[in-house]
Amino acid sequence: MYYVTKEFSFDAAHNLIRYHGKCEKLHGHTYKLRVTVAGKPDSEGMVIDFIELKEVVRNEILRHLDHSYINEIIEQPTAENIAKWIFDRLKHLINDEHRKLHEITLWETPTSFVRYLEEE
Repeated sequence: MYYVTKEFSFDAAHNLIRYHGKCEKLHGHTYKLRVTVAGKPDSEGMVIDFIELKEVVRNEILRHLDHSYINEIIEQPTAENIAKWIFDRLKHLINDEHRKLHEITLWETPTSFVRYLEEE
């Protein structure tokens, strides 16, 4: 099994509802996103072309989230909920007979991140 990974970054603002702490106030992050696809190489020798992966993430994720107010897109935009939202939007576009979306890792800060893997 191969694991192909590409990293991205985007800037966005959010605030947490039903949360009592400093993150309930409007604030922003420079998020780092890591998308990992698992699979076996196709007849061209690739699990997924990095260019294809980049375009899918740009079109389906970054064009919505970059420089956005995430609360308008995701109801309670915790790192956990954002990671799952990203996973759910990408899996149907990436998964095929020889590959599947394996993992989303999302950093809110350089030292705070969440990993999301779908249960089998």
